[in-house]
Amino acid sequence: MAMLAEFREFAIKGNVVDLAVGVIIGAAFGKIVDSLVGDVIMPVVGAIFGKLDFSNLFVVLGQVPPSTAMTLDALKKAGVPVLAYGNFITVAVNFVLLAFIIFLMVKQINRLRRESPPPAPVAAPPEDVVLLREIRDSLRRP
Repeated sequence: MAMLAEFREFAIKGNVVDLAVGVIIGAAFGKIVDSLVGDVIMPVVGAIFGKLDFSNLFVVLGQVPPSTAMTLDALKKAGVPVLAYGNFITVAVNFVLLAFIIFLMVKQINRLRRESPPPAPVAAPPEDVVLLREIRDSLRRP
């Protein structure tokens, strides 16, 4: 019973809840960034540099059955072992772009945090108030 109470206390702590919220938001944010990379940035990069789809680059490592098309999907469906290095290159390029976009976003957020104005200093009381306080304090002394 003590272990259950200890687990409950652990699960309810703010750090665990914050972590759970962060993971959920991170997963949703990851989908947004994946869409940004795949649907916005990669088409522009493809238009500028030509199609950068390496996913069909592979090396066949086994026997290819007759009448099997020499495409990555067809070979995988036929159970032929393939070294799909092109898919790895595509994922690596997407990762680099994703990491760069996240870097730019974090950099912008940090810049906005730094630019927030510091709190205004507390204004000094007027001189007459200071003098009245000094008089009051001196009258209190025996």
